[in-house]
Amino acid sequence: MRSVDGYVKMPRMAVYHLSAKTVSRSSGRSSTAAAAYRAAERIVDERTGEIHDFTRKGGVVDSLIVLPGGGTMARAELWNAVEAKHKRGDAVVAREFVVALPDELDAAQRSDLARSYARELADRYGVAVDVNTHAPGKEGDQRNHHAHILLTACYCAPDGTLGKKAVELDPIHCARAKVENVVEVERARWAELANAALARAGHEARIDHRTLEAQGITDRLPSVHLGPTATAIERSDRESEIARRAREQAQAFMVEMQSQAAIQQAAARDVAELEAQLAQALQQTEVQAEQQRIERMSVAELAQEIERLRPPRALDLVERDQAVLKHGAERQALQNQHTEASSASARARDKAEAWREAHKVQAWLHDKGVGHAPALRELEEQHEARHAEVQQLAVLHAAAEARAKKARELAHQRIQSEQAPTLAKLAELEELRKEKQQQEMQQQRRQEPEPALTRERDNDRGGPSLG
Repeated sequence: MRSVDGYVKMPRMAVYHLSAKTVSRSSGRSSTAAAAYRAAERIVDERTGEIHDFTRKGGVVDSLIVLPGGGTMARAELWNAVEAKHKRGDAVVAREFVVALPDELDAAQRSDLARSYARELADRYGVAVDVNTHAPGKEGDQRNHHAHILLTACYCAPDGTLGKKAVELDPIHCARAKVENVVEVERARWAELANAALARAGHEARIDHRTLEAQGITDRLPSVHLGPTATAIERSDRESEIARRAREQAQAFMVEMQSQAAIQQAAARDVAELEAQLAQALQQTEVQAEQQRIERMSVAELAQEIERLRPPRALDLVERDQAVLKHGAERQALQNQHTEASSASARARDKAEAWREAHKVQAWLHDKGVGHAPALRELEEQHEARHAEVQQLAVLHAAAEARAKKARELAHQRIQSEQAPTLAKLAELEELRKEKQQQEMQQQRRQEPEPALTRERDNDRGGPSLG
């Protein structure tokens, strides 16, 4: 912001848009068709035999498949693999983000922005990403540069191998795990990336993903997309009666649509609040049901539940940790090399000493520099080379030992942190088990018959005299 004649000049706001969609079989869609349309390509769906040919479709400026780690693969191969991976008839096979690319950037800058975002998404969520940059339609708003970003709904390895469901992309999982919804995360992140690109290009314009209410703007309602016809009427400069009436109709339409948008936003907030309350109530119900189930358990049942929930020893899990195994194998390999090099150095030293013992005069002359013993020189050079190798391997082995130790410490800390909630629950169950066990013992003592000796003594005290 700059001060001009005592007034603060706010940066011009560029167009912000990010929406999220799903490609689901329950709605009759497929990832092969979606990918073919967005890339204007021809893809044969190997699962259904359908041919999706959109090669005559124009407007695709840039297109790229991105795998985690920066690799790529053929589009038809990727999405056919996705369709084969999902077996359910109602499966969500892909997720999509549609983003508006700033009109202030040139074509190359817009493509770079879309590609960099696709690479970031692939690495952040471990999925394959299909990004296609589209130009504005011929009859529409010529500022409408945008990108379609398709993400696989399952994890994808750097070599293109598909894995399990990418739960971080599922809003339902986010709600259950009490983590921020992926759409809200990406709305904020896209604003950061787009604004950084605008700044690098030297533009003052910025975008803002927040609602007008969050931005503190109260003097206008959110804009409504009217389409090319209404936009053309709105922008008309003619002053004819027809144009005036058309413009008034367009303005009235805009007011009506903005009112509806305000109502829809209020309803959406109410729905979101109700959904949050419902989720909280369900969670409380589940917690209460679990608590009641635990309280109804006997001592034996509690002991079984404790054993069922008890996690493996942290040290045992550390030994099976992939990072620990990797660094341990590296350390062991260097240890073996060091042992072998030490043995070779000792053998070379012994051979040199044996030669000196067998050729004392030649060795003495060699040491004095009077004579030259090629055989002894070769043996000594072998010993020196092996000794240098031993020293180098010792340094490498020490570094590998340090890395292995660090990997074990990190794995132990992580496993302890992961097991902490379970161990806390086990402590509560064990406390409850001891309490119930104490109660059962007290109940048993109350129900046991009185000892015979006590009864006989009481009878003697209260019975008739025989004297």
